[in-house]
Order: sequence, then C-alpha cells, then structure tokens
Amino acid sequence: QVQLADSGGGLVQAGGSLRLSCAASGRTFRTYAMGWFRQAPGKEREFVAAISWSGGSTAYADSVKGRFTISRDNAENTVYLQMNSLKPEDTAVYYCAAAYGSGWIKNPIVNDMDYWGKGTLVTVSS
Repeated sequence: QVQLADSGGGLVQAGGSLRLSCAASGRTFRTYAMGWFRQAPGKEREFVAAISWSGGSTAYADSVKGRFTISRDNAENTVYLQMNSLKPEDTAVYYCAAAYGSGWIKNPIVNDMDYWGKGTLVTVSS
C-alpha cells in the first residue's frame, strides 16, 4: 500500500516557476515508478511526466519538455516536479501517481495508475 501527498501548488505569473512535491508512505516506494498528471477545468486528466523507480529513466509530455523536470529522492520517499517558464495553459490540478514497475513510463495511461494523490492546484496568470 502506498499513500501519496502532493503539495506545492499556488498562483504564479506566466514565466514563473513552481516546484511540486509528492511525499509517499510505504516501504515499497522504491518498487514504483512515479508520475505527474494534470487536469484542467472541463478537460480530461493528462500525463505530464514520469520517472522510473531508480530515477534513471524519465518521460515527458511534449507540451512540457524543456520546461518541466521530474526527479525523485528514494531516501526521502519524495518525488518532485520542477516547473519553469510556466504558461497560462499549464493551469490545472496536478496529481502525483504511482504504478508498480517502470515499464509503463514510456506509455503512461491514466487508468493504469495504482495510487493517486489528492491533487494540488497550479494557477498561472497571464
């Protein structure tokens, strides 16, 4: 069992930065690849970024490549999403997610995630 607590959202101007955190509980954290997804008002939840259990492999949605960076600290059971050069279209609720193994990170599917955080709101003003 893994419990996820995501945080770090807020209001930021376009061009600004935020860092999201996801604290995980459970001794099996290291066996899960982790991801970030987001859901804007009126839209479906979509993939943002993912990282393998070791941190050695990452994947990003095309819309955030070069601006967002995912990382993890297994000693602290925490995953981060550094978001730079934020745009108004990045406004959404951001969710941390976990799924067993790492094979899924190159083809992430919302319904395949095993665990979810409650979400943290990111608002980017123009």
